[in-house]
Amino acid sequence: MEAIILAGGLGTRLRPRVADRPKPMADVAGKPFLAWLLAYLAGQGVTGAIVSIGHRGAMIEEHFGAAHAGLALRYVVEETSLGTGGAIRRALAESRDDPVFVVNGDTMLCLDYAAMRNAHHRRGAATMTMALRRVDDAGRYGAVALSGGRVTGFAAGGGTGPGLINSGVYLMARDLLRGRDLPPVFSFERDFLPGAAGEGIVAGFVTAGWFIDIGVPDDYERAQKELPRHAAAVKRG
Repeated sequence: MEAIILAGGLGTRLRPRVADRPKPMADVAGKPFLAWLLAYLAGQGVTGAIVSIGHRGAMIEEHFGAAHAGLALRYVVEETSLGTGGAIRRALAESRDDPVFVVNGDTMLCLDYAAMRNAHHRRGAATMTMALRRVDDAGRYGAVALSGGRVTGFAAGGGTGPGLINSGVYLMARDLLRGRDLPPVFSFERDFLPGAAGEGIVAGFVTAGWFIDIGVPDDYERAQKELPRHAAAVKRG
């Protein structure tokens, strides 16, 4: 299996804490967050990864090189920010797997990747499957509507109450974005996903696995304590 890792974001919300490095290189329990993520992916059977880098991305490539934790690594460089959508489209063109996993370089989800892949293949009409995490308060992220195993819509953040959220882990066909009328720079979450859900091509895979997003300072601090405690679970998936 192959994965695309989005590691090119500017990390503006976390910058006061990690101003000297890209967000995936933020130190968590003694090593870069991305090192935890790569080790987890390797434990899930992923054998290679395309790392999409941008802001201070040379630091990532210099640290990890061509391989880490048993994963062969390749890099795609954003000379200027392409947004999440533009970055995914560019990396998909370099992918050798179909479908291919896409993950954010600043989140960790304890997920059975093989089970998600099997579920994706069982839903022949879906060209993308999104991992969904049930949380007590979906207000920070915005809730995802799911019906009959298909993602049908997205609510804006800011509300309160339990719900399903987009965990930032996707399994998608290599040609998912090919031939679509999308600008060079666009947001995958805002500019593509709502329309794709309307087309009925996005399936949902619900998991209760442990989840952390270090993009917010409070959760970055939480990761320092929780990620080591969950290390065994991370290895098992």
